[in-house]
Amino acid sequence: MSESESIQLVVGLGNPGRKYAETRHNVGFMVVDELARKYGVEFKPELRWKSEVAKLPGTNIWLVKPLTFMNLSGEAIGALARFRKLDAASVLLVYDDMDLELGRLRIRRKGSAGGHNGVKSAIQHLGTDAIPRVKFGIGRHIAGREQTRVVGHVLGKFSPDERSELEFSLTRAIDAILCACNSGVIEAMNAYNASPTDSQ
Repeated sequence: MSESESIQLVVGLGNPGRKYAETRHNVGFMVVDELARKYGVEFKPELRWKSEVAKLPGTNIWLVKPLTFMNLSGEAIGALARFRKLDAASVLLVYDDMDLELGRLRIRRKGSAGGHNGVKSAIQHLGTDAIPRVKFGIGRHIAGREQTRVVGHVLGKFSPDERSELEFSLTRAIDAILCACNSGVIEAMNAYNASPTDSQ
């Protein structure tokens, strides 16, 4: 894999602030927070990029948490990508997907926003939908797609009954991200798109 094709930005999507911490919509933040903890690095604010960033030791990989709020995530992602002269294939988005059961991972090399405003903003600012991504299932414990119920669900916190599945899946998401960074997105797709129970 050439450097231009390798993942160099791992961007967790979420909303900044205590109000949104640990909510389903912030699972992208939770994943990169866990990855930073695994490597013993801390996020630091970079106001010029409207983000908090942390560098994985011994690599060219930066973890990113945009501080723009979800709907404007692309402003931060685009600024960082331009500064580092990266194309979209070098950016890995990590975000919630309520059409996947809790903890299920779905890795893709490209695709539409699928109604996710953070991804929509990233596509707009990077000028392409060919952005690798890791979707993290948060489940749909609601009836239908009524907007008020959707908002209430994604901005709600995980229940105590969901915590063990969440913790297991956060670890699996970290493994998937490291696989994508080290071996490529296709390898990660092959290894992690199946449910953990499919091979049992």
